[in-house]
Amino acid sequence: MNADERREEVLRAAAAVFAEGGYQGASTEEIARRAGISQPYVFRLFGSKRDLFLAVVQACFDRTARTFERAAKGLSGLEALSAMGLAYHDLVRDPELLLVEMHAFMAAVHDPVVRQAAQRGMRRIWATASAVSGLGPDEVRSWLATGMLLNVIAALGLEQLDEPWAREVVLVGPECLPSPVAEVASR
Repeated sequence: MNADERREEVLRAAAAVFAEGGYQGASTEEIARRAGISQPYVFRLFGSKRDLFLAVVQACFDRTARTFERAAKGLSGLEALSAMGLAYHDLVRDPELLLVEMHAFMAAVHDPVVRQAAQRGMRRIWATASAVSGLGPDEVRSWLATGMLLNVIAALGLEQLDEPWAREVVLVGPECLPSPVAEVASR
């Protein structure tokens, strides 16, 4: 396996570990074990745990932006936003992506370098949604806010909570929401 392939393998292992434990709770020893390499090799590839986390966060945001671009190809306006929303819905069925993004937001509160990485990721999402839809900031903001609410619904498992307030919060039927986040969180 060449260095690029090994790097991708480490990124996949790191995404799983960061999704489970967040930036603070993740261990580079566990990442190395899951990638089948030594811990010093992790540091040789990425330099530090923070640099590895930043690479994982960037990969998640990049994956989201590429998914949006593909989904909205040839569309504009609300049709583009709708197609991107459906594509994101499918994308977050991979709970690691959603959890890594959420952990990035949490880590950003205390770490300015992580905050800058999360800002770059959100900037790309905003720019992609704005460019492909051709809509103004009010429409894009509303679309993004709905997406963030859906992230919270998925993270809290509200689609499975049989309480009036939860049913009011949930905007779409339970069959449409990603629910594997709770499974990862319980590990």
